[in-house]
Amino acid sequence: MLAKEFRSPIRLVYAFARVADDIADEGDASPASRLQKLADWEGEFRKSLAGLSDVPFFMNLAEAVERYQIPAPLFFDLIEAFKMDAEGRDYPTFADLLFYCRRSANPVGRIVLHIVNRANDETFRLSDSMCTALQLTNFWQDLSIDIKRNRFYIPREDFERYGVSPDVLRNDGTDAIVPLLRFQVERTKKFFLDGKPLIRLVDTRFSYELRATFHGGMRILEKIGQLGYNTTHRRPELSLADWPLIGLRSLLTR
Repeated sequence: MLAKEFRSPIRLVYAFARVADDIADEGDASPASRLQKLADWEGEFRKSLAGLSDVPFFMNLAEAVERYQIPAPLFFDLIEAFKMDAEGRDYPTFADLLFYCRRSANPVGRIVLHIVNRANDETFRLSDSMCTALQLTNFWQDLSIDIKRNRFYIPREDFERYGVSPDVLRNDGTDAIVPLLRFQVERTKKFFLDGKPLIRLVDTRFSYELRATFHGGMRILEKIGQLGYNTTHRRPELSLADWPLIGLRSLLTR
């Protein structure tokens, strides 16, 4: 749904984040090895900004950064989030988790707003809410995957509030986690709704992209509810049957 002129730079941004994310998450490398590879990835990006890289991908990315006046720190924030993943950090409070989201998800929205020429304080604020919602949704969706990695994005304070320990998740989960996950889902919906007005502040064509993004994320939260708020066994995914519903909701959104 994106205008053709935006596809190439956004593809570059996606590739930058996708490769770094895979370095942090995929395979059996040690944390030290992952951190070194992320440092190398960051280093090549810095070289490209200085005009010193001879890697075509980074040369093209640096050209896009200059053309669309994208602040380079947004890319460094992404790398910082991937380093946090590679280190296997946990999150004592929800504020700590939001700190992670401000680096792992929110920079992507801001980068895209620069590319589509809608970068300002108001769109940044709304985009941050929607991107945080998408990141949180991914956490609750991927619970069964992250458990195997011994990685928990549920804040420690929430485990304590609901009288549940991470060991309960490791041991296949019980009904005790249902109130805990319901709380996470409902809190995430509020972030989606807070960011929804962004749809009206971009051009019509890009607004359809945002509508589908908004309703796709909300649909995942619905499916988590349909699983009884227990995703320790199964990862809820969008099926072909979901897309007509998302499309209809997107068309009706104002």
